[in-house]
Amino acid sequence: MLLSNIYDRIRLQFRRDKEPYLQLRKIIGFYPKDISLYKTALKHKSTNFKGGGHKNNERLEFLGDAVLGCVVADLLYEKYPTKQEGFLTTLRSKLVRRDMLNKLADKIGLDQLVDYSGRKTSAHNSYMDGNAFEALIGAIYLDKGYAYTVRFIRDSVFKRHVNIDEVSKTEENYKSKLIEWCQKHQLDFLFEIVSEVVQPDRNSTKFTTRVTIEDQYCGTGEGYSKKESHQDAAKHAFSRIQRDKKLYGAILKCHRKKINGKEAED
Repeated sequence: MLLSNIYDRIRLQFRRDKEPYLQLRKIIGFYPKDISLYKTALKHKSTNFKGGGHKNNERLEFLGDAVLGCVVADLLYEKYPTKQEGFLTTLRSKLVRRDMLNKLADKIGLDQLVDYSGRKTSAHNSYMDGNAFEALIGAIYLDKGYAYTVRFIRDSVFKRHVNIDEVSKTEENYKSKLIEWCQKHQLDFLFEIVSEVVQPDRNSTKFTTRVTIEDQYCGTGEGYSKKESHQDAAKHAFSRIQRDKKLYGAILKCHRKKINGKEAED
């Protein structure tokens, strides 16, 4: 192992583009063996339109997402031996959601290495750092194996940058979660207040919110503020999408129909 690290370090010194990979070494804690994996992991799909070819980090993001979920599940199972499945599932979801991964990418300095075209603040690129983080996990897994990936996530990321106990106490933001999911899949969504009923006995108004995605009804929620009703509706909508395959299929069908219609107009 030591000789392999020395060889990878010497080989890196002779690369013309070594500087980004020296920065990467500070992040991951070792000299990459297969440098091409990390180059791909840092390449956002927008570079396809500036002469970057068709190779980007989406496949590695897919792999890294699965590996990260497995590692986090393993860590939580060990950390909370008396907690039930519901608690562990919810906490894992909080730790791997897109806004959390965006923050982690920024904290470890990965955001400075992502190769992209256009403005990072646009809706299209709003999660590119988090996506690159997942792609990096995929690259480390292919380059160094599962055991090393576990150590990187546990020691270099979570122990340094995440207070898991504090995250477990935060209230789940179902609306942000649903919006994040829709944006990732480029789906149109709408939160609509469909009724406002005055409650004289409570001196308040009860709001009802309806959620649609690609014009498909997904859920309804109630609350004594618009924000509360939005959260309740998002919670029900997200739950329905996860368990109702027909609804999920209908959303994708409407999305494809809309895209095909726009292409036909062009």
